Amino acid sequence: MRAKSKKFGASGFTLIELMIVVAIIGILAAIAIPKFAELIRKSNEGASKGNLGAIRSALSIYYGDMEGTYPTTMASLTVAGKYLPTIPVAKAPNYHSDSSVTDDGETGAQDAGGWHYNNVSTDGNFGAILVNCTHTDTKGSFWTVY
Repeated sequence: MRAKSKKFGASGFTLIELMIVVAIIGILAAIAIPKFAELIRKSNEGASKGNLGAIRSALSIYYGDMEGTYPTTMASLTVAGKYLPTIPVAKAPNYHSDSSVTDDGETGAQDAGGWHYNNVSTDGNFGAILVNCTHTDTKGSFWTVY
C-alpha cells in the first residue's frame, strides 16, 4: 500500500502558534528595553565620573608644575595639549545635554550642565572641579558630591 501524500498547504504554523510567539517576543522586549535604557544612563554617568577624574588629575599635574598654583581657567589645561587635549564632556543623563562648557567662579554648581570650576584664589575650595548639576544619579547621589 502506498503512503498517502500530504495535501497541499497542510504544513506550516497555525495562526495561534504565531500569535503566541509574537506575544512572547513582546513580553521579552517590554522587559529588556527599560533595562537597556538604564544601562545607557549608567554608562553615561560612568563616563562623566571618569572624565571628572581625568580633569582632576590634569589639575593636580598643573598644580605641581606651577609650584602650587591652580589655573585661572580650565582652558589653561588645554594649551598645547600638555595636560588635556580638550576639556572632556560632562554627561548628566535625563537632566542636561552633554557639554564641556566650564562655569568658573566660587558660587558652586548652577545646574547648567557641563563643569563648575572654582577659580577664586581667596576661596578655600580654590581649584575644585565638579559636575555642574544639582540632580541625583542612578544611585541617588548628588552630582555635586563627586
